[in-house]
Amino acid sequence: MFKVEELTGVLPALISPLRSDGCVDEAAVTRLVDHVIDGGVSGLLALGSTGETASLDETARRTVLSRVVAAAAGRVPVICGVAQSHLAAARTEVEAAARLGAAAALVAPPFYYPIDQATVLAFYRRLANDSPLPILLYNIPQFTKVVAEPATVATLAREGTIAGIKDSSRDFEYFEGVCIATRELSRFRVFTGSDTMLLPALTMGGAGTICGAANVAPHWVVRIYQSFERGDMDSARADQDALYQLVMVLRGGVFPAAIKAACHLQGICEPWCAAPVEPLDDQLLARLRDRLENWGLVRVRTR
Repeated sequence: MFKVEELTGVLPALISPLRSDGCVDEAAVTRLVDHVIDGGVSGLLALGSTGETASLDETARRTVLSRVVAAAAGRVPVICGVAQSHLAAARTEVEAAARLGAAAALVAPPFYYPIDQATVLAFYRRLANDSPLPILLYNIPQFTKVVAEPATVATLAREGTIAGIKDSSRDFEYFEGVCIATRELSRFRVFTGSDTMLLPALTMGGAGTICGAANVAPHWVVRIYQSFERGDMDSARADQDALYQLVMVLRGGVFPAAIKAACHLQGICEPWCAAPVEPLDDQLLARLRDRLENWGLVRVRTR
């Protein structure tokens, strides 16, 4: 049985493959799941920010999660992302995730209204009180306008309200503060959501990463974790350097258009994003294709 406190390594924050009509491409979801599991990942995050959870309607969210769980077929655990603006909606999403087979829920704090730390504490306590799943806190203040301060995270962790955190702030000082504040809690999982910070995050005691680039090159990200685990820092640094270059290219256009475009170039899915976001433009797509070809991540075209 899956235990959150034992989860480590690389978890792709999966894209949500869509057709041109906006409906979920279920066959592409299966191809994507097989692709990343073949790359050696330890688990999957469905419906995170890379999965456009805040832009998908309820039907699409349920379809994505059910297809990810079915495609994973118990090979790795599936975590479900939740981003809702109020408690009742978040509770509904967590309950649905449990029914559909998710092993845990990654929950962002309520967004739209800025909230204080007392409200952050109250939100997670009330959500966890009757939750059918373990809850991980999702810290992504550039989207939510809310920072769960390290002391707040540590309080929730010590009382067992949350089982872990994914920090996507890109603020290493914050990440370090969370690691220090929860250092004595060996069962608490601290994941970075910033691909470019994986190696330094591991050196501070992080459990691994939940990241977007693992959709495209899961084996690249896994290599960093594996090299670190065996103490091969030279290889880990070299692979982190390479991942940094990939991530920079995958930031083109409106997020997550470049990641979807890369997966399209790999034959996994179509490039469509949730409306109104447009696919990557031709100039950025050509640059992306050239870089992926040079790195051996897509088949080189016949010139």
